[in-house]
Amino acid sequence: MTESERLFEQVYRTYGPSLYRFCLIQMKNPADAEDVLQEVFCKRLYRAPGFPSPEQERRWLFRVAVNQCRDELRRRRRMAGPLPEDLPAPQVTDLGLWERVAALPEKQRTVVHLHYAEGDSVQEIAEVLGVTASAVKMRLARARAALRQAWEVEE
Repeated sequence: MTESERLFEQVYRTYGPSLYRFCLIQMKNPADAEDVLQEVFCKRLYRAPGFPSPEQERRWLFRVAVNQCRDELRRRRRMAGPLPEDLPAPQVTDLGLWERVAALPEKQRTVVHLHYAEGDSVQEIAEVLGVTASAVKMRLARARAALRQAWEVEE
């Protein structure tokens, strides 16, 4: 096994599970999450810059995952075409917390996952997403309000 293969395996073992969880929340389908994850690690293997610290490598990987998920979801929306107008509104059912998080808009579910599942600080999330810390705080506040409302509707 070459040095680059060993490094790749180490990176995959270190970051693969948390990146997969993130992709699963975004894509809402295990097969799609695996496809996106594969793209992320292909980019890591062939296009990644050198990383002075593990934290920078982790941020880079999550940034690539965010972009890959967004690109794939956009591509699917373009291919799917417009929704029929008589489509009923989705109903809140007996979903667990992470299923409700998965139902949030993409910007909100991204910050919720990075903050609560991955333990990233507001500043770290801002760096990953390329937005201000204030924007991250606002997205978190809106996501919490939406989740609170979903719980209240069901009760």
